[in-house]
Amino acid sequence: MVARNVRLLREQRGLSLAELARRAGLAKQTLSNLEQGTGNPTVDTLFSIATALGVPVTRLVSEREQVITVQRGDEVVWEQHGRYESRSLDHIYGSGVIENYVVRIGRHSDGADMPSEPHPVGTLEHLYVISGKVRVGPVDSPLELDEGDFARYPGDRPHVYESLADESLVHIVVSVPRVQPGTGGTNLARNNGNERR
Repeated sequence: MVARNVRLLREQRGLSLAELARRAGLAKQTLSNLEQGTGNPTVDTLFSIATALGVPVTRLVSEREQVITVQRGDEVVWEQHGRYESRSLDHIYGSGVIENYVVRIGRHSDGADMPSEPHPVGTLEHLYVISGKVRVGPVDSPLELDEGDFARYPGDRPHVYESLADESLVHIVVSVPRVQPGTGGTNLARNNGNERR
């Protein structure tokens, strides 16, 4: 259990074994043995690791809680980003980050749109059309999707979001393989200089 918890917390923070060992003041081999379940850490060692990870020592020695989060539809706030409004649903951290969004896309008056900047290498976007009709995906091979359609496509290339109806509502899951510490994910609103996706 300790091995699993330490490895998970280290990976969530994007730390290498060597970096966590350095921060905790331990030998890299000591930490490696612990993560493989072959070490026998002292209480002082556990406290050092917990401090380096920024968690209470109880997080290392207890089973993870199954957290349930509920977001009521009538309590949410939609954020405005130019023609787009987004409602952040969730962030799930593991070996990378998974971001969930519901996005409203309005029809552009002249039919043209600037593509979104690429996300980090290896990013995938999973898009479900709740209502309307959209043209989305990589700039060089966009997809036309109707209500109820789903598509997965690379998010690490320039991509577009265009409504072919007056307004379309889509659910987007962005999966990023690895987030560097302190970056906090891709964030639809910060993704390019135009403050929109």
